[in-house]
Amino acid sequence: MNDVFAELRRRNVYKVAVAYAVISWLLIQAASILLPTFEAPSWVMKALVVIIALGFVFAVIISWAFEMTPEGMKRTADVSPDEVRSFPYWSRRKFAAFIISVAMIAAGLFAYQFFRAPRSTTPSGATNKSIAVLPLLNESGDPKDEYFSDGLSEELIAALAQIRELKVIGRSSSFRFKDRKEEPKTIGEKLGVATLLEGTVRKQGERVRIVAELINAADGIELWTRTFDRELKDIFAVQQEIAAAVASSLKTTLLGSEQGSSANPATKNTEAHNAYLLGHYYFQRRNLEDYRKAVSHYDEAIRLDPDYALAYAERSESWTLIGDLTGEGKTAWP
Repeated sequence: MNDVFAELRRRNVYKVAVAYAVISWLLIQAASILLPTFEAPSWVMKALVVIIALGFVFAVIISWAFEMTPEGMKRTADVSPDEVRSFPYWSRRKFAAFIISVAMIAAGLFAYQFFRAPRSTTPSGATNKSIAVLPLLNESGDPKDEYFSDGLSEELIAALAQIRELKVIGRSSSFRFKDRKEEPKTIGEKLGVATLLEGTVRKQGERVRIVAELINAADGIELWTRTFDRELKDIFAVQQEIAAAVASSLKTTLLGSEQGSSANPATKNTEAHNAYLLGHYYFQRRNLEDYRKAVSHYDEAIRLDPDYALAYAERSESWTLIGDLTGEGKTAWP
């Protein structure tokens, strides 16, 4: 065993490993300061760490297999002891001076990062129990299914808003970030929330697959990711499960009337619910033609479920807006 360690020293493997580790740590410290300044995506730092880790393996292998000689790099097996030179042209004093210099620079970077780092893990003005539901992405392969992903996003906002301990950002603010690529920290600061709920929806026939991610806005770290693969008739139960998972993660309580409110949807008829979501999608587009489209879908929802109060309410509001836009308020209703 002693012979192995002696050979490692002779081939400068220790020196290479120490130098590589120090330089790598210095690079990571510098990157942790510079990358956020240039708003680089989080994967850049991950890629840098992976590259450095792989590079360490190659550096150790090369230092074992090759030696630097006056004629250049040669295989260790082909080099005589007289040709071996210290870790590329460096004396021990130079190597020690290099390590000390790099360590001092690294210590300076660490101190700078420590004193400039925020003392809070939540965006300014945000409480730990605050959340924004970002528009879920439609991954059904058909743009016409966007009504479903948007509608589900809004219903999740409504379900979470039932939790009294939780600050939930409304639809108009959350939907400003639809189709916009911004870092979680930026979104959290703009909305004043500590957590974000985002994800995807894939609707195919009578089945729906929802992937929900709860994200810490301050650093973009995923707190959890859940996948729900269900039949459409279970969509209301899925909403309840997501709300309960968020409440549990944020140490809030979803009990009593709050739980009952989200567990008992406005309708239990999935076809009526789908027609309502279509109507609501057009209603949110805020123009005369789409208000009229919304009314036709609300009518279908009411036909399928005559007790669908929410469909009646938005149908009434749509007709009012149609009357205001056409100037025929008294005759706009059918």
